Amino acid sequence: MLPVIEAQPVDLSLSDELRFLPEGPYAVGNGVFSWVGIQHGVDQLCGSINRCDLTTGQNESFPLPGRPGFAFPCQTENRFIVGCERELGFFDTNTLQWSPFENRIDRDVSNTIINDGIFVDEDLIFGTKDLEFATEKAGLYYYDFSEKRLVRLRDDQICSNGKALIRNVDGVSLIDIDSPTRRVVQYSLDRDSLAISEPEVVIDLTDDPAVPDGAILTPDQRSLIVSLFLPQAHAYGETRQYDLATGECQMIWRTPLSPQNTCPALVPVGDSLKLVITTAVENMSKADQAACTNAGKLFIADTSLPSAGFAMPKYPA
Repeated sequence: MLPVIEAQPVDLSLSDELRFLPEGPYAVGNGVFSWVGIQHGVDQLCGSINRCDLTTGQNESFPLPGRPGFAFPCQTENRFIVGCERELGFFDTNTLQWSPFENRIDRDVSNTIINDGIFVDEDLIFGTKDLEFATEKAGLYYYDFSEKRLVRLRDDQICSNGKALIRNVDGVSLIDIDSPTRRVVQYSLDRDSLAISEPEVVIDLTDDPAVPDGAILTPDQRSLIVSLFLPQAHAYGETRQYDLATGECQMIWRTPLSPQNTCPALVPVGDSLKLVITTAVENMSKADQAACTNAGKLFIADTSLPSAGFAMPKYPA
C-alpha cells in the first residue's frame, strides 16, 4: 500500500479573491515562501504576488496589473521576475512598480497568457496557456537574458504547466506538463542551439480523472512531485510523488475538502523539509464550494525528504 500523508490547511485568513486561483509557491527563506494569485475571480483580469511566513501566520499580498503565471523571487530583496499576461517584467513589492522588458510572446495567436516557468541558470523557460483550455496554440519559450533573445521551442501546447530540470553527464533535460494531455514528458535541451528533442513520456496519467498541474523535482532528481487538479467535488485532492525511472507512484499527499491541487513546493521549516501545496476554487460551483470548504486554501505537509539535501532556489537579478 502506498504511503499517504494528510496535509493540513495553513492557518491564514485569505480573502475569496486570493483563494480563487493560487499557484507557483517558491521557498524564499526558512518558513517563508512566495506564491501567486493568478486571477482574483472569474471575471477579474488581475492577480497578485504573495509572501507567506509560516512562523508568524502572516500573508502579504501585492496587486499586479494583470494575471501572473509565475513570480520568481530575485536575489535583490523585494524584487520578482514575473510572467504577467503576455509580458516578462520585474515587480518591486516596495514601490509596486511593474517594469516589463519582453512583450513578443505569442504575438501570432490570441487569447493566451503566460503560465508556468523555470530558470535554467540565468535564463528562463516558460509556457503559455489557451484561456479556453481547448486549442493547441500556446507556446513553450526559452528566454536568454544576456542576449535578450526569445526562442519559441513549441507552438502547439494547450496549457503549459509543471516544469523541472534534470542535470546529468549528458547535459540538461526538461520535464514538462501540457496539462490536457495528462502526460508528463521529458525533452533533451540543447542550450547551444536553443532547441529541444522530441518528447518522451515519463509519467502517463491519461486514465486519471484529475489533470496534472504544477510539479517539482525531489532534491535527488529521481522523483517528481505532481499536483493533481480534480475539477469536481471530492473529499480530498492529491499531490503525488512519482519515480521518473519507472513512472510508478511512490507517495500521496491528500488535501482534505480541497480537490483542485495546483502546485507543490518544498520549503524548509526549522530542521524539516515540508511540502507546501496550493489549491484553487476556480471552476467550482457554489454547491461544490459548499461541499469542499477548504478549496483555495494553502496546505502544508510532512515529507520524508532530508533537509540536508535541499538547496534553496536562487534566482538572478
